[in-house]
Amino acid sequence: MAGADLTALELPVLVGQVFMTATEPAAAQPETLDAITDHHVGNVMLRGRGTEGVKATAEVVRTLRHAAGDPTGGLPLLVATDQEGGLVQVLRGRGFSEIPRTTVQGGWSVATLRARATTWARELRAAGVDLNLAPVLDTVPDPAFAERNAPIGYFDRQFGFTPADVTRHGLAFLDGMEAGGIIGTVKHFPGLGRVTANPDTSSDVHDTQTTATDEYLAPFEAAIAADAEVVMMSTATYDKLDPGESAAFSRPIVTGLLRERLGFDGVVISDDLSAAKQVADRSPQRRAVDFLRAGGDLVLAIDPDHMAAMTSAVVTEAEKDPAFRARVEEAATRVVTLKRSHASR
Repeated sequence: MAGADLTALELPVLVGQVFMTATEPAAAQPETLDAITDHHVGNVMLRGRGTEGVKATAEVVRTLRHAAGDPTGGLPLLVATDQEGGLVQVLRGRGFSEIPRTTVQGGWSVATLRARATTWARELRAAGVDLNLAPVLDTVPDPAFAERNAPIGYFDRQFGFTPADVTRHGLAFLDGMEAGGIIGTVKHFPGLGRVTANPDTSSDVHDTQTTATDEYLAPFEAAIAADAEVVMMSTATYDKLDPGESAAFSRPIVTGLLRERLGFDGVVISDDLSAAKQVADRSPQRRAVDFLRAGGDLVLAIDPDHMAAMTSAVVTEAEKDPAFRARVEEAATRVVTLKRSHASR
């Protein structure tokens, strides 16, 4: 892992680097600006649905970036969105392509998908975005099961019905993002293609099949081998990997499987830890601390009202536990290294 010297940062500013909150894309919400200026939050997602187009979105991003500076220790914001296509496309309007559903993308040649993803990435770059929370590398087993697979198949978010198809097209999308100057995010590790409930809207979501040597991990393994820089964790529980804990809070999954077995040394981001029903059984404070303890790097919590409690909890834990502080420093180093590497392209 490339180093980033963060020793000059005060602890609350350092902690802010491991958080990402959100704003609606039409305007920078006051609560989001407060999260940056008051709680040093160093990363923001554009979420929901926006139809204002590239220029208007770029103005919102400039407002967000202007709020940073001293509050974030002079480090730039990492600005993300979710531009998969189809029903999951946050940014639309003049200057943004209408991106088809992922199932449609999976029917194109890899060369076509790579070229079109490059175009979509350039649009995001023009709007001031750095990070796309895509592609989806979850494999849904077959068309019949897709209707029952609430988070992925029901919304046509899969590239295909075999790990090989998902790998080919997912990596083409990822390559196109990179070629257009955007960091891609592979998700939702270790896979949501075989669950029936959606962790965003349901609790007690379990995958009963995935193992540490499962063929459905192949797309993630291929992405890591291709130098993917960001992996998003699922919040489902994987009974054969860690039956007692959601993946985002599971050290055996985040550190044991993703880091050690598969060799990923980039940024591990959570799926949303503020509004998702799957994580509602613990306080926002515990969600942030538990994700970082498991080996995660970037806490995504789309509700900016959670930032005060979450960041404060991480600061408090870091002050009393040197091992946890070292874990936060490691996470912040990964996030800042990613930012600096992107800025230098």
